[in-house]
Amino acid sequence: MTFGKVSRHMTTTILFIAAVSLGLMAGLFYGFAGSVMPALRGTDDKTVIDVMQRINVSIQNPVFGLLFVGSLIATGVATFQQFSAGHPSVWIPLAIGLLLYVATLVITFGVNIPLNNRLAAAGPARGVTDPKRVRDAFFGPWVRAHHLRTLTNTGAFVAVVWALIQHGQL
Repeated sequence: MTFGKVSRHMTTTILFIAAVSLGLMAGLFYGFAGSVMPALRGTDDKTVIDVMQRINVSIQNPVFGLLFVGSLIATGVATFQQFSAGHPSVWIPLAIGLLLYVATLVITFGVNIPLNNRLAAAGPARGVTDPKRVRDAFFGPWVRAHHLRTLTNTGAFVAVVWALIQHGQL
């Protein structure tokens, strides 16, 4: 096997990993946007607080962490590889995907995680003295930010899939 074939195989593999990891993240975000949050919207204040506190704890697991960080790393490496190889039809959509995923992270760290932390600081739902206030401070802002990051992550996924298609045509 020549170096060129190994290199091509490696770049294809990294592009594929970027696409799959971004797709899984987009699917997770869409699942919340399309089912979890609408279902919670119709529940009482203490249920929203309890369920979201539980979700915010359980989502912090190694698989989620690997996908969350791995999406950034794989997309960044793929972008660098394709830029270095001089393939603008591939690196430009990759760069767009990378920027959109960075926007997803900015929204997550700038809005969603701080809201999650404030919700956790409210204490267990059964002991919250003003659950409506806690829910109102959390739910609307979290959902709005979440919809935005669902769009940015989905856009990143689409851009990287486009790059993968373009890569296959080189």
